[in-house]
Amino acid sequence: MFKTIVNAFKIPDLRKKILYTILLMVIFRLGSHVPVPGLDAEALSDAVSNLDMLGLMDMISGGALSQATIFAMSITPYINSSIIMQLLTVAVPALERLSRQGEEGRKKIGQYTRALTILLAFIQSTGMYFGLQSAVKSPGIMTYFTVILTLTAGTAFLMWLGEKITDKGIGNGISLIIFAGIVCRFPQIIMQLVGNMQGGGLGWVSAIIILVACIVLIGAIVWMNEAERRIPVQYAKRVVGRKMYGGQSTHIPIKVSMAGVMPIIFAMSIMSFPATIMQLFGKDTTGWVMTNIFGYGSVGYMILYFLLILFFTFFYTKIQFNTVEIANNMKNNGGFIPGIRPGRSTSEFIEKSLNKITMAGALFIAIVALFPMVIATVFGLTSFSIGGTSILIVVGVILETRKQIESQMMIRHYKGFLE
Repeated sequence: MFKTIVNAFKIPDLRKKILYTILLMVIFRLGSHVPVPGLDAEALSDAVSNLDMLGLMDMISGGALSQATIFAMSITPYINSSIIMQLLTVAVPALERLSRQGEEGRKKIGQYTRALTILLAFIQSTGMYFGLQSAVKSPGIMTYFTVILTLTAGTAFLMWLGEKITDKGIGNGISLIIFAGIVCRFPQIIMQLVGNMQGGGLGWVSAIIILVACIVLIGAIVWMNEAERRIPVQYAKRVVGRKMYGGQSTHIPIKVSMAGVMPIIFAMSIMSFPATIMQLFGKDTTGWVMTNIFGYGSVGYMILYFLLILFFTFFYTKIQFNTVEIANNMKNNGGFIPGIRPGRSTSEFIEKSLNKITMAGALFIAIVALFPMVIATVFGLTSFSIGGTSILIVVGVILETRKQIESQMMIRHYKGFLE
C-alpha cells in the first residue's frame, strides 16, 4: 500500500490532484476555527449538548457548530438543495428535458442548485439565529445581518470547495468535506468512551464488545461496498465486410451499494431540517412531534430515518442506472441475456434484479445507520456519538477515493492497492 502511495506521487498530474485536495481540506479545517461575530461559542456549545439534533449537525460540521464558526451549518443546505433539484428533475418535464441536454443542461441545473443552496442557507441560518437566542451576544438588526450573512457565506464557500475538489481533485468533494468533519471528531469520541469507562458507566467487557462490533461493522461495510451481481450477456456473431464481430461473453455488474453513502447523507440532512424550521417560526422544539418523531434516538425518529434511507437508496440508484437504456443498447449491438428475449423482457429482467440487489443494500445501510442508537440503548450511554452513520460515511468515502486513485494508477500501468 505504501509503495502504491509512493508510485501515485511519482505521477505529476495525480500528485497535483492529491495535493490540491489536501490543500482544500486544510482550508476547510482552518475555516472551522474562524468565529462568527456576534455569537457566544460557550452558550452555543451548551445548546448543542442539550439538543441531540444539533449534536448530529455538529458531527457533520466537524465541531464547527458548537464552536460558533463560519462553517457552522456545514454543507447541509447544499445537500438539501441537491435533493430538491433531483426530485424536481423527475417531476417537472422542463427540468427533465434540461437534464438530457448534455453538459450545458447539467451546468444550468447546477446553477439552479447553487441558487437554491444560498436561499436554504439563508433560511436555515435565520432559524438558527432566532432559535438559539441564548447564544447571541447583542441581539439587534446589525447582529442579525452579520450572523446570517456570515453563516450563509460560509456555506457558499464550502459548496465552492466541494465542487472544486470534485472537478480538480480526487474523490467527491461534498463527501470528503463531511468525511473530514467526522474524522476530526474521532479523538473526542474516544475521550467520551474513555470517560464512560472511568465513570463506571461502561465496563471493560462492554467496551471490548463495542470495539469488536465496530471492527466487524467495518468489515461488513467493505464487503457490501465491493459486492455485486453479474448478469451474463452474450453477443451474437455478425460479419461486417470481411471481419467478424461479436461472439463474446461479458456481464453487467450491479453493485449492492450502488448509491454509496449519499442516501444516508441525504436522510441525515432531511431529519435535521424540521428543527430549523421550528426555530425559524419560534416554535417549541421540545414538543411531542419534535421529541418523538424528530428526537434523536426516539422510536419515531428511527422509523422515519429507516424509511428515508430506503427511499433515497432506490431513488439515487434509479437515477444512476437506466435499465431501459441499457436494454436498448444491448439490443442495438446484438447483445442478449441467455434465456431472456431482447428489448422489453431484458429491461424488466434487469429491473427486477436491480430492485432485489438495491433492497439488500438499502436494508444494510439502514441497519448500519441505526447501530449507534441501538448501542446507546443497550449499554445505557447518553453521550455515545460514534456509530454506523459515521463509520459508513468514513469507510465509504475512503473506498470511493481509493477507487479513483486505482483508476488513475491502472491507466498508467501501476499496481493498485489490491493486487
